[in-house]
Amino acid sequence: MPHTMESATAYVIAALEAKGTATREDFDVSGIVSTTHSITQTWNFQVVDRRRFWGIAAAFLRA
Repeated sequence: MPHTMESATAYVIAALEAKGTATREDFDVSGIVSTTHSITQTWNFQVVDRRRFWGIAAAFLRA
């Protein structure tokens, strides 16, 4: 599967909802996707350091 913005978005949603404690509605998913891509210059989010990913995601938690 090619790595695209769509596959990156699907990856983010799956990661956010994996534990069952949060949903995509709790986060600004598009913000996470665009910021992660901007920092890492890749759509393959599977290669992004987990701490970095979760740090970015935390910044986009909706209050």
